[in-house]
Amino acid sequence: MDEELTAGFTELCAQCSAVDWGISDEGRFYCRSCHNVIERTKEVVDTTFTPGSTRISTIGRGTRRRKADRGRQWMICEGFQFILRNQADALLRLGVSAHFKDQVLCQLWRLYLQKSRQAFTNTPVRSSRFKLQRPGSDSDSVAESSAASASETDGETNLSSTAASNAESCTDWPQRWGSSDVVTYLTARQRRSRGLMNMPKTLALIHLALLWSREPLTLSDLLRLVNGGHVPYVNAFEELPEEMKLDGKDALIFRVESVPSHRLVQRQAQTLLLFLQLPTFPPISRQSLLHPALLSLRYLADANLPDDLHPWVCRLMDDAGLGDFTLDPTSCPVLPQYDIQTAAVIVVTMKLIFGLDDHTEWDLSDESGVQDDSENLFNLRRWFRLTQAALIAAQQKRHHDVARKQWKAKKPLYPSRDLKAVVMKRKRTAEQVQMCFEKLSSRPVGVQRCGLSSFIFCWGDEDGADGPSLHHQKLDRVLTLKHNVQTLSNTAYWHTALRVCDPKKCRSHYLEVEATLPRSFVWLLQLFSFLLNVKPANLYEEVLKVERRVLDRRHLRRKGRTTRSEDMIVS
Repeated sequence: MDEELTAGFTELCAQCSAVDWGISDEGRFYCRSCHNVIERTKEVVDTTFTPGSTRISTIGRGTRRRKADRGRQWMICEGFQFILRNQADALLRLGVSAHFKDQVLCQLWRLYLQKSRQAFTNTPVRSSRFKLQRPGSDSDSVAESSAASASETDGETNLSSTAASNAESCTDWPQRWGSSDVVTYLTARQRRSRGLMNMPKTLALIHLALLWSREPLTLSDLLRLVNGGHVPYVNAFEELPEEMKLDGKDALIFRVESVPSHRLVQRQAQTLLLFLQLPTFPPISRQSLLHPALLSLRYLADANLPDDLHPWVCRLMDDAGLGDFTLDPTSCPVLPQYDIQTAAVIVVTMKLIFGLDDHTEWDLSDESGVQDDSENLFNLRRWFRLTQAALIAAQQKRHHDVARKQWKAKKPLYPSRDLKAVVMKRKRTAEQVQMCFEKLSSRPVGVQRCGLSSFIFCWGDEDGADGPSLHHQKLDRVLTLKHNVQTLSNTAYWHTALRVCDPKKCRSHYLEVEATLPRSFVWLLQLFSFLLNVKPANLYEEVLKVERRVLDRRHLRRKGRTTRSEDMIVS
């Protein structure tokens, strides 16, 4: 083969004067006698090239026209309407009743459009850049299906200034498509005065519709579905119709790269509740799965606590006046937090029974361990060891899932035309780095979705469980029988200062008092905070509210900081 390629080369070798040439794997000529390599290389013929294939056959006259784009002008609220529809459809696929979407969410959305004067009104708000045309025009259907906002995520305090500066730099973006009223929603005063929609408010509106429908889905459950990608939120704009092109300033509204916190969505839902001026919600009875009486059963099972705790939780709930849940925004415009409130009642019940002062609970555990039938008695020390190991493993798994989650969109958005090349280059670089890490780790980069469950932990004897189940164990050693009535062995109840603060002016005092609180109590707060994915400070404030309600109803405000535990629950 080499002879055919070197037949035309007859020069003498400069080292040995021989004419015996070969071609190396790199395509370079070398002498077979002395292995001297010269600069000559083999000419490579491109067999894929066809002569005449690049010949210009015709020459067009005039300027070259661009291919027509499929985009059109639309209003911001149209985008939010599609996002709300996709979120509702995702919940329907997960088992929520159709009544939630057709009869509740649609009505709330129409009421919102009417209250914000964006549709269903005779006096619509007119912006300086967009005016509603008369009925029958092309934009009439756009006006009737809209609502808008700037994306507000956790920690975004200077959004208005940033959005305004970015909007000014995007004036050269083509106006053939995109939203027609985006400038209105980038103004902080317009957002506050008109109650304009934003991405966290979509979840708040979904939460209000779930409460009205009495669906057994709390706000913490909704946010867990959003974090798992089962309900579209992050990069939800990718599911918008093709003709609704998101470019330029629209990216500042619909692009979010984090899931809002429980406190933020609750605050947005409270704002919507007052803005919409809703009537009295349907009452939530004890037979509803959203009622704390049944919701506490689920939380007790998830925390691997014995079922015998449930009657005491219900007794404390009744004593605190939490048995009847009827939300009337006209008389009490405070949106209840059923999930955090239920967890707070369980924490107060644990304090009543076990003390949780770093001494009483361990003394009771020692007494339970010396009994002959101790295997059937609940031991707090054993429960703590089992739950602590499962909690550490679950925290590490959640941390790894967050680190491996893909927050960037597959279809990038460009705040301006000048940044398009920069965004595309960063996207290609990120994809290359991601492929390298995937090859090195031999694992997929994205988070693997698993089957949905209402529980964080799995307790039992089967394979893959977090530990043995303690639900069947009894509380006999922490209870005493007096006059044929079971009472608590623990005779004291401690609590911090139950001061009443204005939540608008006073922040949580948890960080100030955390170092002085008993470690067992702090750990219990952290456990239920992890189950609900909220901050311990939120749960601590709700615990103080429950304690304040119980003490106020029993008229037991005393100068000391210690109260008899029997007085906390009506025997």
